[in-house]
Amino acid sequence: MDQDPNAPPLNPLPPVVWILALPLIAMELVLTLAERGLVGGAQGISWRLQAVERFGLFPELLKYQAANGGQPLDELHRLVSYVLVHGSFTHALFAVVMLLALGKMVAEVFRWWGVVVVFLGSAAVAAAAYGLLVPDRVQLIGSFPAVYGLIGAFTFLIWTNLARVGANKFRAFSLIGALLFVQLVFGLLFGAGWDWVADIAGFAAGFLLSFVVAPGGFRRVLDQMRQR
Repeated sequence: MDQDPNAPPLNPLPPVVWILALPLIAMELVLTLAERGLVGGAQGISWRLQAVERFGLFPELLKYQAANGGQPLDELHRLVSYVLVHGSFTHALFAVVMLLALGKMVAEVFRWWGVVVVFLGSAAVAAAAYGLLVPDRVQLIGSFPAVYGLIGAFTFLIWTNLARVGANKFRAFSLIGALLFVQLVFGLLFGAGWDWVADIAGFAAGFLLSFVVAPGGFRRVLDQMRQR
């Protein structure tokens, strides 16, 4: 089989995926270098904690805002800014790898703005669910809830394709089922927090938002189901 000698070794990613991933990569790079004493001097060691305090989503703060009409309004950025900060290099690495992989698959079908809406919309919905439902005081950080939103969008694509060919549409949810099972196992082995609330909310938001932002939107779904 002929191969193009000028073809790139890796399939190029849509620009919108890099736009979403690069701030996460840059933030983690700075924090990791600071923890190793390569930037920021002695104060750099505390930069990750400071970033969590500046950008993290704190349930008690969101509950206070919900009871006071959103005040203080300048703290509402936490509904999406928490995705910038991760608990460790490994935490960030897994999140970015999943973002690049799933973002590529979704961005090949969705318009660029649809990918942004799914990513940020899922992050905001996940933060609201976590902040209002979780009784704990542990902050929410990391981009996994938004990545789960992309999983929801990818599930939507599989779901509509299965509907088009008349196959069992529930097979589309096998990926999220497997991920939740892995989370359950790790939770039983190492102790579970409340992050799963944000992850499930992010997935649901991504799936539902896809009905609006996917090319053709809800009409596409209806047309494919009518063809059965």
